[in-house]
Amino acid sequence: MADPASYRPRPGEIPTQPGVYRFIDPHGRVIYVGKAKSLRARLNSYFSSVHQLHPKTYAMVHAAASVQWTVVGSELEAIQLEYTWIKQHTPRFNIMYRDDKSYPYLAVTMNEKVPRVQVMRGDKKPGVKYFGPFHPAKAIRETVDTMLRVFPVRSCSAGVYQRAEASGRPCLLGYIDKCAAPCVGNISVEDHRRLAEEFVEVMAGRPGPHMRRIEEQMKQAVADLRYEDAARHRDDLEALRRVFERNAVVLSEDTEADIFAFAQDELEASAQVFHVRQGRIRGQRGWISEKVEELDDAGMVEQLILQIYGDMPDTERIPREVLVPASPENHAELTEWLSARRGARVSVRVPQRGDKAALLGTVQENAEQALSLHKTRRSSDITTRSAALRELQEQLALEEPLLRIECYDISHTSGTNVVASMVVLEDGLPKKRDYRRFSIRGEAARDDTSAMHNVVTRRFRKYLQESAELDVDDPGKFAYPPSLVVVDGGQPQVHAARRALDQLGLTDMPVVGLAKRLEEVWLPEDDFPLVLPRTSEALYMLQRIRDEAHRFAIAFHRTARSKQMTASALDEVPGLGPKRRAAVVAHFGSVANLTEASAEQIAEVPGLGLETAQKILSHLRGEAESQ
Repeated sequence: MADPASYRPRPGEIPTQPGVYRFIDPHGRVIYVGKAKSLRARLNSYFSSVHQLHPKTYAMVHAAASVQWTVVGSELEAIQLEYTWIKQHTPRFNIMYRDDKSYPYLAVTMNEKVPRVQVMRGDKKPGVKYFGPFHPAKAIRETVDTMLRVFPVRSCSAGVYQRAEASGRPCLLGYIDKCAAPCVGNISVEDHRRLAEEFVEVMAGRPGPHMRRIEEQMKQAVADLRYEDAARHRDDLEALRRVFERNAVVLSEDTEADIFAFAQDELEASAQVFHVRQGRIRGQRGWISEKVEELDDAGMVEQLILQIYGDMPDTERIPREVLVPASPENHAELTEWLSARRGARVSVRVPQRGDKAALLGTVQENAEQALSLHKTRRSSDITTRSAALRELQEQLALEEPLLRIECYDISHTSGTNVVASMVVLEDGLPKKRDYRRFSIRGEAARDDTSAMHNVVTRRFRKYLQESAELDVDDPGKFAYPPSLVVVDGGQPQVHAARRALDQLGLTDMPVVGLAKRLEEVWLPEDDFPLVLPRTSEALYMLQRIRDEAHRFAIAFHRTARSKQMTASALDEVPGLGPKRRAAVVAHFGSVANLTEASAEQIAEVPGLGLETAQKILSHLRGEAESQ
């Protein structure tokens, strides 16, 4: 660990203007971003009484090797720059709010030709209208079921829709009048889109015009003595009322607000928000974050608002009011930033009395319960993971803690299509965005040890190049070295990896191998393996990363093999050159997909005509018959 005194700026060197600062580790990775009214006062607080710092702040200043800062003209500029850098670098010591659970949304895919209603979780997609989040999930499914009675929009998957379209028969929902069945022409695509737009308008909280229209239709049906139609309209009207009476009116109908509250202890913080639209609670969300330094509610408010509304692609969802438990220090600048994001005035304030203050208390209670539940659920997992890393470090007699572990695996079929994978664990958890795949050709592909030597050489040669040309604003893909290299295999593979690292001058980087047969741990300098107990958490962690590397390598190998088989099957098609052959391979991916396609579908590939497509099909089907 670095001594903060070794990189502390000299007295008077730090400016007193507002600005944004970055702590950087020995490998050039930005590990913390912060802002300050006075850079000098803020940065000096990190170095003056190091032993009195918050535990995670203490760890951060000892993990860093340097600190940099940028002076800006105002606090508003500081907010914007801090937000940009946090999103760019994702520093490990910054507060990163993550959902404490996955909430479902009601989504209408208005970006499709025939819009679809569905329940979705995960990342938002452009062109899709989202409503929620809802909790529990049962509530959203009941809402969808009720709404489809009045607005029978398509809710089937693409496969079901295509089969119905091809067969000319609608699915069950079409028969029971919960789908207008555009697949078989019961309604035109244009009329179905208008139906979906009405569905969206009602879910957006504007049911009044549609309810009045249905009521008029009911009265007209009664006047015309069409009592069955009148009963149907009455049931539709009641269904809409049920949807909008599920959430009690808690505030005036023109209230549009997000209400935040927090609960925290020394290490973690819980945040909760209620989304209130048209005076009703439309949804609830929660986040759990690890604390890096002591922050009061005002500081938490600022961090959360920047992350939540800064990431929001649909800025129309930013409400007119943001109600918080404490006013942030830079209230004016934060309000200005939010208003600019929304394109209209946004009020950030602390409710003092009345219904809004009472609802804030309810949100606060939810935050406290969420933190308590999170502590209960996560304690055993965090403890086990930390114990596994500590045990592995002790068993391998390593001085440095295992912050990052990389594992390598080779995959091939009888020496052909040789590929390799690299998977990463950071703090005992997979870091999938750092996973890498390698294709191996030539002499390096003659056996597993040559392939392992080649892959390790390529990975760490790139690391050395990027370290020499380090750009803090754009770190390379291989810029960060692991604390431990794990290879899938026994002594030969370990020796190959060790030799590659020694040739690059990385003699201090530890390497181990995990052999599948007896789950033995091999070290390069030992003639006999290290045998860990079967109940060892350290062995379980090694098995987990080895199996993940194997899975990742197998997936890449299958893709490579499929493409090669497709390409070789097209080698003898007359008039099909390398470029057009590659285009066909990229479009269909496998021989099976290509064989099942029609000549017209193959002709859709850029550069191919119908005549060439027919030659491809004749060639493939001729080969199949000869077999």
